[in-house]
Amino acid sequence: MKHHLPNAITLLNLFLGCCALACVFYGQFVAVFWWVFAAIMADYADGMVARLLGVQSSLGKELDSLADMVSFGVVPGAVYYTLLANHFYPEGASGLVYEATPGFLVAVFSGLRLAKFNLDTRQATGFIGLPTPSSTIFTLGVMLIYTFDSFGLRSLVSAPAFLYGCVLALSYLLVSEIPMFSLKFKSFAWKGNEIKFIFAAIALVLLFFIREASFSIVILLYVLFSIFQHLTKRSHPI
Repeated sequence: MKHHLPNAITLLNLFLGCCALACVFYGQFVAVFWWVFAAIMADYADGMVARLLGVQSSLGKELDSLADMVSFGVVPGAVYYTLLANHFYPEGASGLVYEATPGFLVAVFSGLRLAKFNLDTRQATGFIGLPTPSSTIFTLGVMLIYTFDSFGLRSLVSAPAFLYGCVLALSYLLVSEIPMFSLKFKSFAWKGNEIKFIFAAIALVLLFFIREASFSIVILLYVLFSIFQHLTKRSHPI
């Protein structure tokens, strides 16, 4: 039984991603957030449970990528597609909106990133390029700002130039060679985890004060922190 538990959690991630995807196309953006949030929790839990039970497997690794492709690849792509379609056809479109299809580039590059990740032995303790859940969290932030018109920014985040820019930036970061630190703690000692603690503290403060508008900013800071850490290590080699 224990051999199947991590895979069951991974498949739950896939199920939750499918539910989120359906909500995207119905414009139920708050529900999208909660479905994806649950998928992120499942994505974190499957690996943790597998390690605790000592039942990590090649099947689990492949299932994890397939589930992530839906929850953290197709879903954010669908969000960008829908936001763009809503801009070009506010009253609703009767078919595929070609001007909005570039939104799915996020899904395309997420698939490429996940395939590369499975073959890349350099990403045991950190990441090379932006992890797909981080890309999705950024997208959820844009979606929530649009939904609640946070700080009057709805017109900005619904503008095609902004959305196309987000799609291009995320597509590049997903497959870039930029080292990104992992937020998983092997210990809670300050030494060696300084940047993780500082980042987590800033993220919590932003979440408390600006709520839904914080998600995109937190991921932007994550990228900047990762670049800063990488440049610091390069300038001060051990």
